[in-house]
Amino acid sequence: MLRAMSVDAAPAPSTVLLVEDDPAIADTVAYALRAEGFTVEHRMLGRGVAERVRAGGIDLVLLDVSLPDIGGFEVCRQLRAFSALPLVFLTARSDEVDRVLGLELGADDYVAKPFSPRELVARVRARLRRHHAAGAGGPQRAGRFEHDPEARRIRFDGHALDLTRHEYALLAELLRRPGAILARAQLLDRAWPDAPESGERTVDTHVKTLRAKLRERDAGADPIRTHRGIGYSIDAG
Repeated sequence: MLRAMSVDAAPAPSTVLLVEDDPAIADTVAYALRAEGFTVEHRMLGRGVAERVRAGGIDLVLLDVSLPDIGGFEVCRQLRAFSALPLVFLTARSDEVDRVLGLELGADDYVAKPFSPRELVARVRARLRRHHAAGAGGPQRAGRFEHDPEARRIRFDGHALDLTRHEYALLAELLRRPGAILARAQLLDRAWPDAPESGERTVDTHVKTLRAKLRERDAGADPIRTHRGIGYSIDAG
């Protein structure tokens, strides 16, 4: 007699693709992740990573910046051309320019070596939770906007907007609550959680560039409202 499958079976563990050429670091990270229930695939080179992700079955990529072949930044560019999977850089570099470049290319987080394996696992869990929450329910419509969190794409009047990482994060946050006034500090905290040194003028600058891109689609469009001394809201209709 066949045994009925339990509907309460535990979900499959998340699979992390670890791209790291230092065996000692790779072993430490892989051990910490597996101890917390993750499945880990390890590669030492950047070449072939995009093809592996495209094949499916990967939930998050941990990517070393200084790989011996094509390098982490180029791998990130390749991945972001077709995938919105969470991506966390591992690097020995502490230079702010490198960190900002990685984030602007589309990385979700940036962990400098040496790091605590427990902290790294916590960040991986947090990025996966955020990714799954953002992707729940598929594309969301709000008036003239259509937001696809899974693909990190926002359309305006049916046209995909060409947005930088932070422009996307800012507009997505406004679209979460159309009509609600969000203070600059709120927007800064939610759209720039990995750049605490940024000031509130950063929000104003990105709002300006967002308005320009919306006007490229409709010269009379101005859905982002300024509330002087408070912050911004969006009129999605």
